[in-house]
Amino acid sequence: MAKSAFVAILALSVGACGSSDGGSAPDPGPVPDVAPAQPVLPRLTISQYQNAVADVLGSDVVVPTNLEPDRPSDGLLAIGAARTTISARGVEQYESAAYAIASQVVASDMRGRLGDCTPSATADRDCAEQLLAPVGRRLWRRPLTGDEIAVLLDIFDQSATALGDFYAGLEFAMAALLQSPNFLFRVEVGEPDPGDPSRLRYTNYEMASRLSFLLWNTTPDDELLDAAERGELTTDEGLRANVGRLLQSDRARVGVRQLFSDMYGLYELDSLSKDPTLFTHMGPDVGPAAREETLRVVEDLVFDQQGDFRDLFTTRKTFVNRKLASIYSVRAPTREGFGELVWDRDEPRAGILTHLSMLALHSHPVASSATLRGAFVRTQLMCDTIPPPPVDVNTALPEPTTDAPTLRERVQIHLTDPSCRGCHSLMDPIGLALENYDALGQYRTTENGALIDPSGDIDGAEFADALELGEVLAADPKIGRCMVRTLYRFANSRPETLDERDLLTFFETYFEARGYRILDLMEELAMSPGFRFTTAPAQGGE
Repeated sequence: MAKSAFVAILALSVGACGSSDGGSAPDPGPVPDVAPAQPVLPRLTISQYQNAVADVLGSDVVVPTNLEPDRPSDGLLAIGAARTTISARGVEQYESAAYAIASQVVASDMRGRLGDCTPSATADRDCAEQLLAPVGRRLWRRPLTGDEIAVLLDIFDQSATALGDFYAGLEFAMAALLQSPNFLFRVEVGEPDPGDPSRLRYTNYEMASRLSFLLWNTTPDDELLDAAERGELTTDEGLRANVGRLLQSDRARVGVRQLFSDMYGLYELDSLSKDPTLFTHMGPDVGPAAREETLRVVEDLVFDQQGDFRDLFTTRKTFVNRKLASIYSVRAPTREGFGELVWDRDEPRAGILTHLSMLALHSHPVASSATLRGAFVRTQLMCDTIPPPPVDVNTALPEPTTDAPTLRERVQIHLTDPSCRGCHSLMDPIGLALENYDALGQYRTTENGALIDPSGDIDGAEFADALELGEVLAADPKIGRCMVRTLYRFANSRPETLDERDLLTFFETYFEARGYRILDLMEELAMSPGFRFTTAPAQGGE
């Protein structure tokens, strides 16, 4: 594509997706440069491992689920992946998984997907190389070196000779690819930047990996690796063109779903637990269905509507299946799967805060929790910091009484105790707005026979109930700023540095100017120096 045509298309895209406020949006100005941060070495998360295997070897390959568990840090699995290594038990799990996957791929009904080479001998090294090199390129996210190919072929040769079977030898070589740190870890350390010797730039292949895991949550496809081979991903024009292709693909929906699942902790819904004697709707399918509802709303807003991110807190559109419909006490929109549902104006639900996912996840097994729900809003949606309680403070609430039948009366112990008041005044008034929903997210108007009062305020902004709370949050500047910070951390698998504050401020203004559109923010972040450049890692002892 000629440069003039590319610029014209980009201009049309900006015009189509920009803010619709008549030109009154703030001008973010030029992208500020930043002092590069040191690189990190993220381990593939379980979902990235599974997606990579499916994309390279086939979606029908059964991937063992008992892998080294993901652990969040600073609120994100993406950061935890860069702070954890592999335990001794994890090494065994990855080894078992590698052989289980490799044995499936070399089975007679799957061999054709590796290539069309037919071995002429038990230890046909040339044929083995033709099959292993392309697979290794995808799994390791770069071409294998001559020495690396030689090691794999030695493994193949020895195994095939000892077992008397070409594909048995190939299985061992495939397992070696899948156990290698080059697959299990994202090795992104940079190379000297020709334009600025004070910093390193991520290489073309490292940029292919960074882009693909950010935007697709999986390994790069051949087209992106080909672009890296051509040197396109270290130029502004080439990078933007490839970012645009990735974002226009349906696979970008997977990346956005992973971002919001990580940001809101929706992966925890797989282990959702409620007392079944109190909540008769509860079953193992409730948590996954609740997660799917929220992610479908996110996907619809971001891709189908290309809407304002803040509408997540006020939208009356949602997607439910029959199980969720029974909990919400509404008619299911479809007999099978998920269907669109739009809440009437007189219904007590709007926005993701009234989703079962948010309400049930931030509650106790037997009761709701104003503290847990309020803490989620403060820390995950607004990026506020709440210190942990003193070690010697009793955080338990009294049981309901005739004088204190609702949670609002019982949390007063937190709001009046000097040792608790500072933190709980930040959380509990927010959580009390959601008290019309029990621990499973079912709507109610009373608790223990007393009328629930969901009114309150957040940082001086008053609300009458959960729906007004959603409107208050949608208008709060902290919501957009927190989204920017979380995405930046997610993209880089680390917290931002002090030197990156100006860049985050730029993104905040840009996000507002672009109508709070998530895809625009992701594109601009991928083009930024904070995503493209790094510096030499600190030496030991420094």
